[in-house]
Amino acid sequence: MKFKSLICLVCFSSMMVGCGKQSATDVAVQEEPRVEEVKVLKLEKKEIDRQLRLSTNLEGYETVKISPSVQGKIEHIYVEIGDRVNRGSDLVRMDQTQYNTTKLTYGNLKVELERIKALRETGSVSQQNYDQIKLSYDQTKENLEFLKTNTFVKSPINGVVAAKSYEDGELFTGAPIVVVTQINKLKAILSIPESYFPLINEGMEVEIETEIYPGEKFKGSVEVVYPTIDNSTHNFQVKVVIPNAKERLRPGMFGYTTISLGKVNTIMVPYQTVLKLQGANNRYVFLNKGGYAKRVDVELGQRVDDLQEIISDSIQAGDEIISVGQARLVDGVKLNVNK
Repeated sequence: MKFKSLICLVCFSSMMVGCGKQSATDVAVQEEPRVEEVKVLKLEKKEIDRQLRLSTNLEGYETVKISPSVQGKIEHIYVEIGDRVNRGSDLVRMDQTQYNTTKLTYGNLKVELERIKALRETGSVSQQNYDQIKLSYDQTKENLEFLKTNTFVKSPINGVVAAKSYEDGELFTGAPIVVVTQINKLKAILSIPESYFPLINEGMEVEIETEIYPGEKFKGSVEVVYPTIDNSTHNFQVKVVIPNAKERLRPGMFGYTTISLGKVNTIMVPYQTVLKLQGANNRYVFLNKGGYAKRVDVELGQRVDDLQEIISDSIQAGDEIISVGQARLVDGVKLNVNK
């Protein structure tokens, strides 16, 4: 019995040793590093005609909302929507009660001031009395000019009446009575990625295209390059002015503005090599760095046919970009590069 027990113990020990060797092998297999099969392209700079194409909403060059600084009833509105007006044209006449009262007071003060002035010259009144009347006269004159401007409202620009919110006899509540917009000259405010800031200058020519006039291009120019960058969008703004003497373009039209930046040498890659982060607008590519994948965030520049310009301080000519298999990659994974 002792001999049989010894044999069983030896057999059991052998089985345990065998099982231990098998488990170690399995662990070794599971811990082998992940390797992804990919193809790469060596990056080169290419010369392109650099252009920016930007979505554009056209606006009147000037738009004025007519809201007088006096309250009360609107006696008369001289214009209707669509009417053309010139600078100085009558637009609105407000209730004249306050204006007429102030005008009467001004007339009386003017007469009194002339009387006091004559008496001062003969020494019949003091300089202090004269100064008091003169102050009242000056203040009333200033108030009368203010009331005149806001009672008999004139157009400050040449343009077209784009909106009208009241009718004669209604009470003015503060909302603009009419809106006048200039249409013989238009503007557009463009939002441009900050990487282009050194390349945009005032006076640069632009071209505007619209779906309404397919194949036609309208000339314009950069009037203002705003000096600050938005820290949330990393964009800056540009004001473009578009002459519109024939008035074929109108405020509210949508189109595209093209800005030519001249010939540049830049890195172009097949557009399918650029990946988009899910749930965001971030773009990135993978480079081969010593046999391992390195993710690099990029900005998109110009697209020419099937090639996409990418912009990043971390990418240089001579780098190897993953062109096949990039969708399976994560940062740092080992690569097997197929030629």
